[in-house]
Amino acid sequence: MKNRSKGKISPLCIFILCFFSFALGMFFSKRIWAPTESVGEIAFPRRYNQETKFSCDDCETKKIQEEDMLGEFSKAHEAIRSLDSSIAKIRFEMPSTKTFLGTKEMEDLPTMITADTERIGIRRKPFVVIGINTAFSGRRRRDSIRETWMPQGEKLLRLEQEKGIVVRFMIGHSAISNSILDRAVDLEDAQHKDILRLDHIEGYHELSAKTKDFFATAVANWDAEFYVKVDDDVHVNLGTLAATLARHRLKSMVYIGCMKSGPVLNRKNVKYHEPEFWKFGDPGNKYFRHATGQIYAISRDLAKYIAINRPILHKYANEDVSLGAWLIGLEVEHIDDRSMCCGTPPECEWKAQSGKVCVASFEWSCSGICKSVQRIKHVHAKCGENAATLWDSLL
Repeated sequence: MKNRSKGKISPLCIFILCFFSFALGMFFSKRIWAPTESVGEIAFPRRYNQETKFSCDDCETKKIQEEDMLGEFSKAHEAIRSLDSSIAKIRFEMPSTKTFLGTKEMEDLPTMITADTERIGIRRKPFVVIGINTAFSGRRRRDSIRETWMPQGEKLLRLEQEKGIVVRFMIGHSAISNSILDRAVDLEDAQHKDILRLDHIEGYHELSAKTKDFFATAVANWDAEFYVKVDDDVHVNLGTLAATLARHRLKSMVYIGCMKSGPVLNRKNVKYHEPEFWKFGDPGNKYFRHATGQIYAISRDLAKYIAINRPILHKYANEDVSLGAWLIGLEVEHIDDRSMCCGTPPECEWKAQSGKVCVASFEWSCSGICKSVQRIKHVHAKCGENAATLWDSLL
């Protein structure tokens, strides 16, 4: 009995052994898995979900930020393009020194800058170039205009600087080089500095060619918004003319004047005879609508068109008909403005008193002011605009 009891393990020993094993297991388990809150199997999935959520939120935020950055970049890019466009436009519109000097030679530049630095320094882009058609025999007419509606000296310079209104008498050359007529005009220009010489041989029957030469020369010298041709026996109110043109400055292809449609004269030896009358249909037909030749205005694009295409533009006997023919096949807006063909006093006087000052005044019977040298001062006194109309105008 005693030997069999020695070969058995008592229940107490078994209990103690189990307890000790359990305790030892708990000890090792706690050593390895103690940070259950940070890396345990229960905590890990929770932290993983949070990190995934934060990661997704960060992705969304980053995506929004990237979109905002792209938007800002796009805006900046458009702003740069707009600025480049504006700079290019300004460079295009700024008159070059050569443009300003006009027909003066470039080698005279240092002398002219010394004598006229202020003029070159503050010159603005021209708004309108007005060419007064004149001839060698028109000295007295030119002087009568200088004494009435055309500013002189410093005022003429100020008109160009402050208002962008350029006014010049336009005249070509005689058939004989350096003739006494040419020298007289050169001396007159040296005195008044208001004459534009054209590369053109003067002659009454060459008015269509002279008109083309004027627009070509004016465009080459001044990049203006409008170009006006006016005869030297017409009275003009410059401020009212500028205000009239300003109403159409947003139109690129505009032709302004008193539109008419006169008869095509096929009989020889009559004034305004049209040798090519057969092109206009049967006898008794009328011309297409065009501005009367005493005064008219065209926009920059039309003047450039004439300048570029002048070798192939056909010339009719009458200059105003020729201009109408050059433009009739284009997308041009014809503006019939009757204030550009008022009669002389009392008509223009009545209109001025009623607040409707005329742009130009002349008499149809004379295609200008009859005896203009003697009478233009009277017309100016009765129909001339207030000085403030010109100098206070916003152009």
